[in-house]
Amino acid sequence: MTETVPSNLTSRLSKLNPFAKAKGDEEDLGETIDSTSVAGGGHAARRTKLTSKELRVGRALRSFLVQKNVLSAADADVETDQQTPALQALLDKSHLDVPSYVTDRSHPLPEYFISSSHNTYLTAHQLYGSSTATAYETALLNGARCVEIDAWDDDDNPDEPKVTHGYTLTSNLPFRAVCQTIKEVVDREAAQPTSAEGHAAPIMLSLENHCGAHGQLRLAQIMQEVWGDRLLSKSVRDHGHQEQAGTGNHVTLKELGNKIAVMVEYHFAGEPEDSDTSSDEEEDEKTKAEQKAYKESKKKAAASPIIPELAELGVYAQSVKPVDQSWLTGDLKNGPHHHLINMSESGVSKLLPASTAAISQHNAHHLMRVYPKGTRIFSRNLNACTYWGVGAQVAALNWQTFDASMQLNEALFSGSDGYVLKPAALRAGGNGKLSTGRKKRLRLHIGGATHVPTPEDYDAAEMKPYVTCTLIHPDNVDGKPPKSKTSAYKQHKLSFLHKGENPPVTEPIWDEALEWVYEENELVFLRILIKSDDAWARNPMFAVAAVRLSYVAQGWVFIRMLDLKGRETHCSLLVKFEFEDVA
Repeated sequence: MTETVPSNLTSRLSKLNPFAKAKGDEEDLGETIDSTSVAGGGHAARRTKLTSKELRVGRALRSFLVQKNVLSAADADVETDQQTPALQALLDKSHLDVPSYVTDRSHPLPEYFISSSHNTYLTAHQLYGSSTATAYETALLNGARCVEIDAWDDDDNPDEPKVTHGYTLTSNLPFRAVCQTIKEVVDREAAQPTSAEGHAAPIMLSLENHCGAHGQLRLAQIMQEVWGDRLLSKSVRDHGHQEQAGTGNHVTLKELGNKIAVMVEYHFAGEPEDSDTSSDEEEDEKTKAEQKAYKESKKKAAASPIIPELAELGVYAQSVKPVDQSWLTGDLKNGPHHHLINMSESGVSKLLPASTAAISQHNAHHLMRVYPKGTRIFSRNLNACTYWGVGAQVAALNWQTFDASMQLNEALFSGSDGYVLKPAALRAGGNGKLSTGRKKRLRLHIGGATHVPTPEDYDAAEMKPYVTCTLIHPDNVDGKPPKSKTSAYKQHKLSFLHKGENPPVTEPIWDEALEWVYEENELVFLRILIKSDDAWARNPMFAVAAVRLSYVAQGWVFIRMLDLKGRETHCSLLVKFEFEDVA
């Protein structure tokens, strides 16, 4: 298939405002992820040299630790700026206690969540952003293990297909260049010694094919030429094993090693098109009209049959858009081996909550990929927690910015190599129900913060920092997630009239507790922001963190905060998580 952009669509898209802002909660926004980012797909991906020895705890927070009997007066050493061994040990203590079982690699592939990127090649807007091979390096080095390539025929050079977002004004780049970038990352990872925290893990490639027969042949040949034996081109087990005996048993993560495994499309006759017709994020009717024009042009393109040479590379994942609901029974009618259900967030959401258990049971044995609805042209993200909650292995996120969804992705994959074992209820033999029906209370004690970062042009003297937290629960599909916040800290200007500690606004003390009651579930997250209660302006965000509640450590801990690009800062937040059953 040859990509052509209708002239009327080109004209209309060119009039779009590239700086228009999407609607939505501004707290959900982030800044551009780039080569300096260290977060997005799990802490094991971080490449920072910042250590806890470079962090400094001010006098007021040291006094707070003494007051709470966390440290003795001698160990806190309130009178000096010395970093005592006891204080250093507290800074070194991780705020997470990731169970070893979540990184166990002996389970079948469908039993893992996979840190995943959508339209990986794009750097900004979905309709007229730039396409670049370096975006793959950025995503992979920041923890992504599933990346997406949209491949099209190149009329100027039929032997070298290109990568672009079809029927849009996005730029394009050679498919070969993308493959070469991925190879360089894989080679770099393979050269690194393995460790308990991270090791080379397989890369899943979501290949969206728009090429004709010759272009598809070239795709297969280029992948084989560039990746060689890194490419998974046949089953990893010997012929005659039960995997080939029609039982559906899947390859284990350990058996995949650090191979590149391709998800190849499989087309049913009359398969559905994406049906998203409305948007919740465009600024005006004009932008909605341009989005509709794009979708109408895309609909006219029929899917090309997949040639055998390309199809056989889908060894463990053949991507399908189901034409019926037979897959909800676990047996996709007339489907390929090792099928992967590939649906938009809208398609899956229409099945929830009525089919929650059926989807979860399916995903215990087979793969599912959920991607953002087509109306998310500003690269805003789906709520991944909802789809993780029904066992979807691949919740494909736009990695352009370190937004709220990317922060949750970082929290889920913390301490991993981009693969996290799903809870037992979502694996083979589980009942598909994550929520237990039991009520839990979370009480988050917030002590204070160190070195709250501020932009260079920001007047820190006027800052009134506060902490706001959002509880994210898989079952909260439609409602707004519950938030709670501290009071704003304000330094006393006339310190001689104030008794007790009076730290600067970049070293605030709150000593408050926030509470939530929720239904027990292994995929509940807490998103934490440090903001300022500024007068006559929107409250700016300075630092962020997100945690999976089942990972958090006991006792008082310092959480290393990130900036809005996903970079580590010198800021840390002293907190204590406390859980109790609610009768």
